[in-house]
Amino acid sequence: MPTDVFGVLANPVRRKLLEHLREGPRSTGELAALFELGRPAVSEHLAVLRAAGLVREEPRGRHRFYHLVPAGLAEVGEWLHPFEHYWNQRLTALGDLLDEEDTP
Repeated sequence: MPTDVFGVLANPVRRKLLEHLREGPRSTGELAALFELGRPAVSEHLAVLRAAGLVREEPRGRHRFYHLVPAGLAEVGEWLHPFEHYWNQRLTALGDLLDEEDTP
């Protein structure tokens, strides 16, 4: 079971779970209903996310609610930050090229 953030985020189901949790806390059942997976499989993915510090679990009676922990994604943001300059340059160059083509 991966515990580093990049290994955890390599799985598309876990990325999708985080996207849904951006909207607010959800129960295991609510999250499982969003996938064509059984509840046990979704619970396993949530356990991986919890172990990596990307979500936290809150028991409420018989249900467990999961919350996004955005601070856990800081490592990804730090890794991506140097690439922002590259993409900004590329997008600016593309915009300039498109502007030139629009000019008669």
